[in-house]
Amino acid sequence: MADYWILAATFAVAALTLLPVWHFEAWWIRVLDFPRLQLFLLALVVLALQLILLDLSKPGTWLAIAVVLACAGYQAWWITPYSRFFPVEVDSARAGGDRLSFITANVLASNRNAAALLRLVRQHRPDILVTLESNYWWQERLDELEADYPYTIKFPQDNRYGMHVYSQLPLSDCATEFLVEKDVPSMQAVATLPSGHRVWLHFVHPAPPSPVENEESSERDAELVLVARRVAGSEMPVVVTGDLNDVAWSETTRLFRKISDLLDPRVGRGMFNTFHTRYWFLRWPLDHVFHSHHFTLGEMTRLPPFGSDHFALLFTLVLQPNSRDQDDGLEAEEEDRQWANEKLKRRDS
Repeated sequence: MADYWILAATFAVAALTLLPVWHFEAWWIRVLDFPRLQLFLLALVVLALQLILLDLSKPGTWLAIAVVLACAGYQAWWITPYSRFFPVEVDSARAGGDRLSFITANVLASNRNAAALLRLVRQHRPDILVTLESNYWWQERLDELEADYPYTIKFPQDNRYGMHVYSQLPLSDCATEFLVEKDVPSMQAVATLPSGHRVWLHFVHPAPPSPVENEESSERDAELVLVARRVAGSEMPVVVTGDLNDVAWSETTRLFRKISDLLDPRVGRGMFNTFHTRYWFLRWPLDHVFHSHHFTLGEMTRLPPFGSDHFALLFTLVLQPNSRDQDDGLEAEEEDRQWANEKLKRRDS
């Protein structure tokens, strides 16, 4: 009986590993991009059970072991860049340079603990606060910050896709757009640093693939491709932040990085899992920051919980105007560009 259950677990690990390889965009396929760390650990548990309980003199046992080892290795390939075993993609900041700090927070529309988030903002005093899922109730509370954060972009909604920006730095060319879905906004603006340098900012929160929202990932993926193409090759420094409803290691997020030529400061430093605050065993990096080669990293940390199902993310970038080519990110190949085109065609079909 033990043999049966272990072989069933072996089959399950193999199936859960192989299904996301299929580029099918149904939510029940794409959701398997998320738990790669959990699947890696599950593969190790199954491997241990195989070695302890199965008859190692049988060729079939070694075939099952090889399958689980291959699955564990495949999952590790995706998540290892988000560990300290991997070289950093963005250099740590040295003395000098303009500092630009953010707090990105998915507030959870039903959360009523605005005071906790306001305390975090006043404690860390970021240059810019970005909130997601913020509705009219949240806007009334966040407006308390306007004495210190007079530059704002506001789009409250009660559909979990409201968005607000509060900035100490002057903002210009502000725009709220609906790139893919009519009720899912994104924002962009240009921030002017005290030195006079200008930084192009994009704030995003595409809808996830799920059985209750979009049954496929087409909308989310198309929005990320559109933003990536917009910022690609920009001579102005660029920062993109928000809740992508996607994990850092997914093929879609990797495609975004390739097309945009932006860097991920988490590479070589950790996962910085921001969701879910209550379930430590099911946490993923859903809140992101990507930036152009103009920056080094001053600080990046996950803040204490404030009542949302997301942790807020605090990060400080340091502008190094002469550092345009010092870091290496992911490079787009022709196959990647074709895949990006396909995602936009799926959106339009």
